Amino acid sequence: MRTLYLDCSAGVSGDMMLGALCGLLDDPHELEGMMKDAGIPHVDVRIEKASVSSVSGNRVRVLVHGEEEHQNDGRHGHHGTQGSKESVISGLNVSETVKKHALEIYGSIASAEAEVHGRPVDEVHFHEVGAMDAVADVVGTCMLMERLGAERIVASPLRTGYGQVRCAHGVLPVPAPATAILLRGVPVYAGDAEGEFTTPTGAALISHFVQEYGRMPLMTYDRIGTGFGGIEAAGVADMLRAFLGESDSRKPTMTQIECNLDDMTPEDLGEAVRAIMDDGALDVSVLPATMKKGRPGHMMVVLCRDADRDRIAKSVIRNTTTIGIRMHRCERLELSSRFETVSTVYGDVRVKTSEGHGISKWKPEHDDVVEASKRSGVPQEEVRREVIRSKR
Repeated sequence: MRTLYLDCSAGVSGDMMLGALCGLLDDPHELEGMMKDAGIPHVDVRIEKASVSSVSGNRVRVLVHGEEEHQNDGRHGHHGTQGSKESVISGLNVSETVKKHALEIYGSIASAEAEVHGRPVDEVHFHEVGAMDAVADVVGTCMLMERLGAERIVASPLRTGYGQVRCAHGVLPVPAPATAILLRGVPVYAGDAEGEFTTPTGAALISHFVQEYGRMPLMTYDRIGTGFGGIEAAGVADMLRAFLGESDSRKPTMTQIECNLDDMTPEDLGEAVRAIMDDGALDVSVLPATMKKGRPGHMMVVLCRDADRDRIAKSVIRNTTTIGIRMHRCERLELSSRFETVSTVYGDVRVKTSEGHGISKWKPEHDDVVEASKRSGVPQEEVRREVIRSKR
């Protein structure tokens, strides 16, 4: 599985992310052309080779109207509304996927700023992250993520720094209030050096793209990219390193949520399963179980993505009578699946083929079999046999 690992031991900012990710390309300067083709108004990007602590890497310079904005990834103020940023991003010459990611990232930043200032999202002015160079950081990162095509993205815990930072609103604590909100659920630590090591833009990018946090997973990497920021702190090399390679496809994990139920009717259990699946669970099972005092009951087992754990856990509590749940992280070994359409005398039927780890299996899609059976008036088993004959 193509895996991207981000070493954020010196924190993360938008320019650090761009520098590290473009270093994974055949030529880091490809980013300059990508940004020019994107058409961000009045923005030009320059990639410079630099060295920090005798380590070479990339320093990204974003020029707006031909001049570099020195607020260092949104640490100082520029005005701009959420609506104006959406308009700019929607009009760019980039893929719809890039637009979607960029708009979601700016939406999370807007929500964080709105929470900090106690006002509606549509009234937010991005004093902290509203400058056009921050738009370049977000859009550029989204384009690079699309270009690199990593299926699994892992990051180390983030250094936030500590102390205070001066910005458009005055002097604020580190992490800045919006940064702190964006880092909810992300493993962080202050570190032993004063300063703002993780910025709002960097926090939004990490929280949006990263699926797992921890040490570098078991992987074989073939590319290393290093991006530099603008912090000067004794004992901390201000760099973000990115490693791109292959990891064992068994390593990705998911969360298993369990609870015991002895006071729900079958009808209510069925509705609970439906509601939890609608909320984004990958699978929900209900198993017979013997409860305390020998009562017959059920154990509900829910599988979900790690990133959805808290939301699905709340859904289980909300939709069942349980007052407590158990959560476990477990590894998942899975086959990759694809659909193909098989033409039969009873109509087209999709076939799901799953392959991987030297194993291949396929089966007709049940809903299509049911529809073909209704249309033709023949039993479902006859439709399945015809699919098998036609596929061979």
